[in-house]
This record gives sequence, structure tokens and C-alpha cells, in this order.
Amino acid sequence: MTGTTPHTQHTWLGSDRPLARAVGRPMMRFLGIEAAGGVLLIVATVVALVWVNSPWSASYHDLWNTEIRLGIGDLIALEHNGHPLNLGQFVNDVLMVLFFFVVGLEIKRELVTGELRRFRAALLPAVAALGGMVVPALIYLAFAGDGDASTGWGIPMATDIAFAVGVVSLLGSRVPTPLKVFLLTLAIVDDIGAILVIALFYTSNLEPGWLILGAVAVAVAIAMARARIRYSPLYVVLGVVLWYSVFRSGAHTTIAGVVMGLLAPAVPLLGADHASEAVGPVIAGEGDVATVRVARFHLSETVPVTERLENLLHPLTGFVILPIFALANAGIVISGDSVVTAASSGISLGVAVGLVFGKLVGVSAFTLVAVRLGLCSLPAGATTRHVVGISAMAGIGFTVSLFITGLAFDAPGLQDEAKIGILVASAVAALLGSAILYGARPAESPPVTQGFDGSPVATASEPVRDDRDL
Repeated sequence: MTGTTPHTQHTWLGSDRPLARAVGRPMMRFLGIEAAGGVLLIVATVVALVWVNSPWSASYHDLWNTEIRLGIGDLIALEHNGHPLNLGQFVNDVLMVLFFFVVGLEIKRELVTGELRRFRAALLPAVAALGGMVVPALIYLAFAGDGDASTGWGIPMATDIAFAVGVVSLLGSRVPTPLKVFLLTLAIVDDIGAILVIALFYTSNLEPGWLILGAVAVAVAIAMARARIRYSPLYVVLGVVLWYSVFRSGAHTTIAGVVMGLLAPAVPLLGADHASEAVGPVIAGEGDVATVRVARFHLSETVPVTERLENLLHPLTGFVILPIFALANAGIVISGDSVVTAASSGISLGVAVGLVFGKLVGVSAFTLVAVRLGLCSLPAGATTRHVVGISAMAGIGFTVSLFITGLAFDAPGLQDEAKIGILVASAVAALLGSAILYGARPAESPPVTQGFDGSPVATASEPVRDDRDL
């Protein structure tokens, strides 16, 4: 059986059934990368904090302020406010585009084959995410008040998928698998909200000409997809054109990454029968080089483009780009003065209380009210305590919160106040959520675990057997 080992062929997760191939195994790979990526994020954050508070702190700032000059003569291809990008800006404006491209792929997968494809299944995480965005933003504004500080209201709205999934994974069976799927889907909907906030509220001084060029690139990509043109280099070129046009337009480049991710096909071009016909001659030893090339194409096109790209890029973003981002952005000077300033700062308090208390109240209240009204049901095996614990975990806002901080504030002092709030809140949310979930009763997992709307989902640690023809 393709892609399985002898000891897993007889499990649901290791089977060749459509649901196992399309949902089970991709979900387990995704969760595994997120959990390991969360550990690397923590390591990178600790390194940044130790480095910037050490006698070698000057080298930290010198590194990330190093200018990158790409251009010909006086023509600079990458510049910010008339100056070449420095290394820190390159990480945020260039490397992070790949991260948001993967986010776009995740959103597309969820919309087509995941939990968001059915209205009733999507309703619960959508409602929960709405509460987890509105309540923290209102709490932040209550602390920050008017003036320059008010622009940071989007900071406590975010949930860090890698950190949250990583912490939850350490709790094992105390957290039902459907609840982990719920957290993952909630965080993806949260990402959609964060992307909309960035596009609508943290973009200014737009250049219409560059936006038109970006729109043309999108239109060409859509036309090529509908014409079933599958030559990847063409899409890479269009993606670069879209990214550069958005970069020069004044909008943030994350939008380009998400748009290209959403344009990727989430349905395979060919069915398994086509692959069998093409591979047959190769297996029989009758194929030449051309036959092998055709067979490889047919095999490749039985897997959706979104899944292939996620498998290729997700480890890169989770294990390389996000830790580099944390290293570049988590360097905060911790001193007596900075702690006193943060303790009395409306920005720090607004971010911290918004993430910890706002997420816990917003996510859990909106979720439980939706369930009480009969709009949807709790994830299988979950109790009210589980929901409250997961809501607390949603307060781990690290990556996207740091990202929005850089967009919300230009002054380094205001950025540091927000970053201190983010770091404190993320740590408190992780500890609080873990304490609540650790005390919850162990989930009684049935042979076939379910998504929060009742659909089968396999776990990585427990082989799932299902004799039904899925």
C-alpha cells in the first residue's frame, strides 16, 4: 500500500481510504510540525531575550539593522521609506510572505476539504474566533484609551497556532482529539480575521498603479488555473510579480502571500484510476524515460496542489522562518525601568489582559452561548472545562501579535511595551490553559475519533480502525 508501513496498513490512518488520505494523514503531519515548531519558537525567543540583555546586545541590533541593497546603480529594488530594507525588515516583509502563503494554503484546504467546508461545522470555530477577536480588542481599547496607543487594538486578537498546538500536544489524551481540531480550526479562522485587519486597518498611502498590476497578476493566475495550466514556474513568476506590486503599493506583503495560497487548487487534477493506468507499464518494466515522466506527472496530479505545497513549505516556515522571525522580533531589553514602564503602560496592560482574560472570556462565552442556542454542538468528548481551557490557550498570541505590533507602532518604545505584554500574556495563557486542561477528566476516545462536528479524524498516537467504507 502506497505511503504506509506493514504495521500501519491495517489501521484507519494507514489505510488508502479517501478520508484517511485527504484529511487524516495531512492533519497529523500538520499537528506534528506545529508542535515541534512551537518548541523552536520558544528556543528562538529565549535566545533573543538572552542575547539582547547580554554584554553583546550591540551585535544583536547591528545584525538586524544591517541594510540589504538589491538593485542596479542608484535604483534600489527593495526599500522602505526611501531607505534600503534592513535584515529585520527583510524577515518581516519577505520571508514572512512564505509563512502567510502557507496560511493561505491552510485556509483553502479547510474551506474545500476541512472543517470549514460545511456551514454547521464551520459555525462553531467561526463564532468562537469572533468572540476571541472582539472582546480582546475592546479590552485593549479600554486600557490604552485614545491617541497613538489606540492603534494597537489588533495586537491581542491573534492566536499563535504553533505555540498553542505545541502546548496542547504536551497534555496528550487529557485533550480530546476533536477539541484539538477545534483549536486548530479556530486559530485558522483567527488568522483570516487578522489578515483582514492588516489589509483594512494597517495599510495606508496606497499606490493605485502597483495595485492594478497586482490585480492583473491575480487575474492571470485565475485564468491559468481554469485553463488547467499546471506549469509551476509560471505561477512562481506571477507570485513574485504579485508580491512586488503589493510591496510597492503600500499594502503589506502578507496579503500577496495569502492571496496566492487561496488561488492554489485544493482538488486533484486526476483521479487514482488515471495514475494506475499510467504507472502500470512502469511497474511491468515496459516503460522508457518518457513513460516514467508521464507516470510521475499522473501520480503527482492525484494529490491536490495545496497539499503538495504545504508538505514542501510547512516544514520550512515552521522550522526556519518562524524561529528566525522570533529571533528578530523578540529581542526586548528587560530592566527595572522597562518593567516599571510596562506595569503602568496602557499598551502593555491592554495587550496582556486582552490576550489572557479577553480570549478566555470571548472564546468560551461565544462558544457556550452558540451551543446553548442550539446553533452547534460541543466537540465530541469535550466538557465546559475543556472549552474554557482551550479558550485560555487561544491567548497565546505570539507570532501574529508581534507581527501586528510592527505594523501598529513606529516608535520602538511603544513596540517594546506591546512586546512585553505579548510575552507575559503568552506565558500566562499557556500556564493557565494547561492547568485548566490538566485537571479535566481524561477523554474516553472511541475507536474512531471524530471532528468536532462528528466526522472521523485519526490521531497520531492511537491507531484508528473503522470498518465502514469511507
